[in-house]
Amino acid sequence: MLLLISLNTPGSPDKADQHWLSNYQDDPFLFNFDGYRITRYRSPTPDHAEGGQLITTAELNAKISSETPPLLINVQPLQWRQGVFLQQQPQPGIPGSRWLPNVGQGEPEQAWMDYFRDNLYQGTGGRKNLAIVLYCTADCWMSWNAVKRAYSWGYTELYWYKEGIDGWQEADLPETTLSPELFQANK
Repeated sequence: MLLLISLNTPGSPDKADQHWLSNYQDDPFLFNFDGYRITRYRSPTPDHAEGGQLITTAELNAKISSETPPLLINVQPLQWRQGVFLQQQPQPGIPGSRWLPNVGQGEPEQAWMDYFRDNLYQGTGGRKNLAIVLYCTADCWMSWNAVKRAYSWGYTELYWYKEGIDGWQEADLPETTLSPELFQANK
């Protein structure tokens, strides 16, 4: 159980010494037991993700242009019904990205976990030290969850692009239209 400390009590540690979850003490049901965000995905996010490094737009742009560009993964969710993704509008993305919808959910079904794990393995060629950048939109916990999950599977060079496609577009950088990677629920 996590003890949350109020900021207004005399003698309490200053904000820098508190656990980052103390910022969310108003709603104890935002995270599951394993620490994944499970609701209100589109809301302010922290300045770090477990197992990953925060990356800015300028840093990401430089990494993409380098000799060894990272694997880019957009985790923007998409409705899935009766074996089909229900896409109503084009999904913008950073050029070179793969779109893996729904893998950033806090408590995904096993099929989505397998889909994520398989696509990470395929995209990295099984090298867990290959640079991976995960993103969604600004203020979206799904990319935060995806970084945490990839880290739990042993991936070591993870970057969280917190600004997501919104930050990329605000910087007026080139974008592309993404299609979701093939998902087979009954493998």
